[in-house]
Amino acid sequence: MFAFMSRLRDNDIWVIARSIIATMNEPIPNLDAILHQVGKPARYTGGEWNAVVKDWDGTGIKIALCFPDSYEIGMSNMAVPILYDLLNRQADVLAERVFAPWTDMEALMRQNSIPLYSLETKHPLKEFDIIGFSLGYELGYTNVLNMLDLAGIPVFAAERDDNCSLIIAGGSCTLNPEPLADFIDLFVIGDGEEVTKELVDCFRVWQVEGKPGGKTQLLRRLAAISGIYVPSLYHVEYQPGGTIKSITPVDKEVSPVVTRRMVCELPPPVTTTVVPYVEVTHDRGAIEIQRGCSCGCRFCQAGMIYRPVRERSHDEVMQTIEKIINDCGYDEVSLVSLNTSDYSGIHQLVNRIAREYPNLAVSLPSLRLDASAIKLLSFLPTRSKTGLTFAPEAGSVRLRRVINKNVTEENLLETAATAFERGWTTLKLYFMVGLPTETTEDVSDIVRLVEKVFAIGREASRRIPRVRISVATFVPKPHTPFQWVAQEPEASLNAKQEILQKALLHRKNISFSWNDPRTSLLEGALSRGDRRIGRVIYNAWKLGSKFDAWTEHFKFENWQRAFVDAGLTPDFYARRERPLDEVLPWSHIDAGVTTAFLKQEYASAVKGDITEDCRYQACNVCGLQRWQAGCWEKAAGK
Repeated sequence: MFAFMSRLRDNDIWVIARSIIATMNEPIPNLDAILHQVGKPARYTGGEWNAVVKDWDGTGIKIALCFPDSYEIGMSNMAVPILYDLLNRQADVLAERVFAPWTDMEALMRQNSIPLYSLETKHPLKEFDIIGFSLGYELGYTNVLNMLDLAGIPVFAAERDDNCSLIIAGGSCTLNPEPLADFIDLFVIGDGEEVTKELVDCFRVWQVEGKPGGKTQLLRRLAAISGIYVPSLYHVEYQPGGTIKSITPVDKEVSPVVTRRMVCELPPPVTTTVVPYVEVTHDRGAIEIQRGCSCGCRFCQAGMIYRPVRERSHDEVMQTIEKIINDCGYDEVSLVSLNTSDYSGIHQLVNRIAREYPNLAVSLPSLRLDASAIKLLSFLPTRSKTGLTFAPEAGSVRLRRVINKNVTEENLLETAATAFERGWTTLKLYFMVGLPTETTEDVSDIVRLVEKVFAIGREASRRIPRVRISVATFVPKPHTPFQWVAQEPEASLNAKQEILQKALLHRKNISFSWNDPRTSLLEGALSRGDRRIGRVIYNAWKLGSKFDAWTEHFKFENWQRAFVDAGLTPDFYARRERPLDEVLPWSHIDAGVTTAFLKQEYASAVKGDITEDCRYQACNVCGLQRWQAGCWEKAAGK
């Protein structure tokens, strides 16, 4: 990073923040008077390097890009800069950023009647034509409501008139949009690059025509765009027992199924990103070298909903690195992918980066557990060799076969030995508990595997290694082979965590962390919820819930009461095994991968059969052949 950035982060930077505010046309009164009272005031000042500030009065379409979490988390998200760049390239469109203010800032804003505002021009959120939320995690849902309320916008879509902004949402969570259907006007399902342009074009025409028919007519026009779901145009009918009977359009002009949008080729990467004044979660340049994954891990929603695999060329990656260094000043870049090991020619690319940029630190997330990963990492500069992360997910070979994680114990131990021999100082391993068919013996196998890794690390490096273990609770997700399974009860999850805690918690040079099963229960209920869950989210928010993904703010008792007041239970959504023929809340959303394929994979999981990666073996007929045929026709100009 720039040298001055490092100096700013060592100080409170209040003087810098105040000077930025003083030099800007300030639509928000009293803002300067409160910033000195909050932690990290630069979260709220804007004015960062590469921020785009357009003429407010001279720009026809105004869009707010909202992220329902803190500035540090939101500025590390890849969707925000992609849409920020795409929209601001259009002359008559401005896009500005809005993040959830931390609790200290929110309290002062409410006390001083300061509405939620954008960072670039400090305009109140409700003055924007379109407000878009990026939804990547279910525990951020209460923040969506809180941000709307802080902006002075009714949280329920039905209570907003034609003068209110159009409220939209995109991101991985929208593959089951129903839990937020009461609050969002429309959802963008899938890759946003193409559909966002079409959405803006449609809005522009409607605006020029004088907004005929108000928002109702606009939503009907937008619903005709592939990949856009307007929940108010669909009716949900329930069975007496609470399951869904049907999800049908309100009239024949509305498609009964909304198909996920998928771009055939990855758009040009963003190179001139906004550089924050404060340290963010992923404080480095990021290049999406590949989108999609074909490994087929049965628990992994991203591996299903981001298919098929699409890659950038080596030359495009190298050009992007050069521009990121020149335009942003970063001295570290991350090659982002769901499975970086399988990017074509990854060894040659990393070697080329190391030759041309010997002082550049390179991060390679999501590597496969095998010797080729270590060979790949051997090309990296020494300063990149502080820590290494792998995800075995399960302790036993049997359970890894169930989840289609085809990694042997020999793979893991050989990889660990090679890593420590070649200078890595820390190895981090991710596991899960509560996976389908898991036994206590499988959990004990995690302990045995960790002990073997530690012993091999000590022998290979001739010093005491550091091993970090992170254990999450399995949450069944929509559009995966495990979407029908029941989440494990809290008591048995706690018993399994206790096995791990007794063995690993107080071991020297082995750090162990785990998550609260109650947060996983809530995540499971929200991720597989239907439209009635919206009332639960609203109740929890009214009780004070926000920043639920943060341990210090998570209040499970709020959610318990919220479910009771809504006449629902989290167990119905999270801990109930669902029949294969049940109408699921997301049954009208076509993610590309067919239900038939998911059922086939579920059956293979029960038998412990491996499904090979179709990039290297025969096609598994998952359903994406339809999309590929469409891309071929598009390329041929048909």
